[in-house]
Amino acid sequence: MQPRNMSMSGVVDLAAVKAAGEARQKAEQARAEAARSGGGGAVAPAGLVIDVDEAGFERDVLQRSAEVPVVIDFWAEWCEPCKQLGPLLERLAVQYNGRFLLAKVDVDANQMLMQQFGIQGIPAVFAVVAGQALPLFQGAAPEAQIRETLDQLIQVAEERFGLTGIAVDAEAGAGAAEPAETPAGPYDALLEAAARALDANDFGGAVQAYKNVLVDDPANTEAKLGLAQAELLARVQGLDPQQVRKNAAENPSDVAAQIAAADLDLVGGHVEDAFARLVDTVRRTAGDERDAARVRLLDLFEVIGGDDPRVAQARAALARVLF
Repeated sequence: MQPRNMSMSGVVDLAAVKAAGEARQKAEQARAEAARSGGGGAVAPAGLVIDVDEAGFERDVLQRSAEVPVVIDFWAEWCEPCKQLGPLLERLAVQYNGRFLLAKVDVDANQMLMQQFGIQGIPAVFAVVAGQALPLFQGAAPEAQIRETLDQLIQVAEERFGLTGIAVDAEAGAGAAEPAETPAGPYDALLEAAARALDANDFGGAVQAYKNVLVDDPANTEAKLGLAQAELLARVQGLDPQQVRKNAAENPSDVAAQIAAADLDLVGGHVEDAFARLVDTVRRTAGDERDAARVRLLDLFEVIGGDDPRVAQARAALARVLF
C-alpha cells in the first residue's frame, strides 16, 4: 500500500514521492532497529565521522544539522596540515559522544562545495547548525583552541536551536551488520485509515493518522511520505489561487505570500516555479524569514522525491544561495 495521490493526480509522481524518504532512510532504520532492540536509537561511535560528497550534502549535512551540529572538515590527501588536523577532529568527535557530527569533505573530489563555502585554503573547518553555516577556523589549530571552539558551538546549538546531539551506543561495533528489514508491523490499519482520509479529502485526519504511525515508528517511510503529501494538500485546501498569486506578485518581500504561492505552484504541477520562487525568497531574506522559506523548500523536496532531477537542481541552487 502506498500513499495515494488524490487531487494531485498527474502532478506529483508517486514513484518520486516514494524516493523522497530514501535519502535518510538508512540512518533512521538503524536508529529504529536499535530502539526495537533496546538501544534507544543510538548510533555507533564510528557513525560520528562520515565522508560527504556533493550528491549527499543535502542529506548528510543540511538535514542532519536539524538534529545535531555538523562540523565540516575540508581536506585533501596532499595537504600535510590536514593529516594532523583530521585525526584530531575524528578523535574529538568520538570523545564528545554525539554532541556534534564530523563530516569530511575531500576538496579535490568536491570542487563545487569548496567554491560554495568560499574556501581559499585547507584545512578549513566550518559548522552547519539548523541549516545555517558558519566558519570555525582554518589551519591545524591547537587542540585546546579547537575544544574551546567546539564547546562554544555546542552551547549555541543547544541554547538557540535546542540541539542536544545524538545518542551513541558505545557497544556497537564499526562493522555491524546492515539492519534487518523491518517486518510488517501493526500499522497497516492506520495507514489504510490515512489513505481513506485522503480519498475523502480529510487532509487533517490523514495528517494525524500518519503522525500516529510515526510516533511509534519514526523510520516508517510510507508514513513519512504520506505525511508530507497530506500536509501540502491541507495547506492549500480552501486557498483562493487567484488571490494568493496576486498577493505574491504584489508583495515580493512577503515571505508568507511567497510560501503559499509556492505550495500552489507545486500542486498545479509547476514544480520548477515553486522551487525557484523559494530559492529566490531565501536569497532575499535573512533570519527567521529566511529559515521559514528554506524549511518549506525542503518540505517540497520531500513531496517530489530526492531522485527527481528538478530537486537536484534546486538543491544546488539553494546551496549556492546559502553558502
